[in-house]
Amino acid sequence: MEPSSKFFSNPACEYFPCHTGLNPEAFNCLFCYCPLYARGDACGGNFTYSGQGMKDCMDCHLPHIPEYYDIILAKLVE
Repeated sequence: MEPSSKFFSNPACEYFPCHTGLNPEAFNCLFCYCPLYARGDACGGNFTYSGQGMKDCMDCHLPHIPEYYDIILAKLVE
């Protein structure tokens, strides 16, 4: 995919891809740090809590799929 205001990929990043199971060519790094993380249980992503109570988002692909850009923006407005 071409870089745009809704998509950016950084395959040179030492953590790329930071989540497994997604196509590296369509992996969106625009939301490298998820803007929905602070929403806790209302983020809408696939997360769990660790035994220490920390939010674990390793199984969440929501911010890294280009088609979810508009969904993320809508959740930020909520």
